[in-house]
Amino acid sequence: MSTLGHQTVMLGQAVEALAIDEARAAGVYVDGTFGRGGHSRAILQRLSAGGRLIALDKDPEAIAAARTIDDPRFEIVHASFSTLREVLSERGITSVDGILLDLGVSSPQIDDPARGFSFRHDGPLDMRMNPLHGLSAAQWLERASQEEIREVIRDYGEERFALQIAKAIVARRAERPLSTTRELASLVAGVVRTREKGQDPATRTFQAIRIYINQELAELEQGLVMAMDALGLRGRLVVISFHSLEDRIVKRFLQRLARPVEPPPYIPIKARDLPLASVRLLARQLPATDEVALNPRARSAVMRVAERLAPSGP
Repeated sequence: MSTLGHQTVMLGQAVEALAIDEARAAGVYVDGTFGRGGHSRAILQRLSAGGRLIALDKDPEAIAAARTIDDPRFEIVHASFSTLREVLSERGITSVDGILLDLGVSSPQIDDPARGFSFRHDGPLDMRMNPLHGLSAAQWLERASQEEIREVIRDYGEERFALQIAKAIVARRAERPLSTTRELASLVAGVVRTREKGQDPATRTFQAIRIYINQELAELEQGLVMAMDALGLRGRLVVISFHSLEDRIVKRFLQRLARPVEPPPYIPIKARDLPLASVRLLARQLPATDEVALNPRARSAVMRVAERLAPSGP
């Protein structure tokens, strides 16, 4: 599905995973990453007149896109999904029936040079999901130490040339600041001499800086806890991630909750008295081959689905 230039990844699979059948069509659902609304619109098609969908996004442009949805069952909130507990509390909602998180950057964000997310388009070196708050990538690169830059590129980009790139950035800013995406991409290309076939030398560096600027992994960790806390009994959590760092966090979080709690060996507790697992792992899915052929940006997507077994928080 294409919405305002954005092809929603794993649209059918994700909405199907929420299991919005006739008995659950009047429930409360959350789209934690509205983007351009592909998933939200599909969820609304499944809901009955009594259903409710709350969508969140940090990006002001996503909020503007959401304003075009004229549906009394739908509400858009300008906030990160890491604030989900507060958002639901303000609305008197104690539990929801399903939560969808489509992580990463949307196509409109990547394709708009003014946002500074892509090395393929020249534009200001910004990279903020919400350009109204926080430091831009250019501002951070101007202030950060060489060691800070190295750690970010190494840890969030899994870049083996992180030290060389950090040194080059610090040397360059001593002459003049890095202010555009093309300047940063060219600098990195001059340092990274080898790269996987088909991958631009700047790919890992841009990913790393974007993740750091937006604190994406910290927000994901916090958001997962809040999402599980908000789900009612048999509620579904569906998470689509686009790189290994995100997927690893989701995988480990869900696996931990899917295991029964084990007490220390010196405490005698009968098996029937042990706390049960909090979730049941339902699926790990990849996009269909035909979807990847039509939308190459879907090729790295991984979707994980879990069902809440206990209504209380983890």
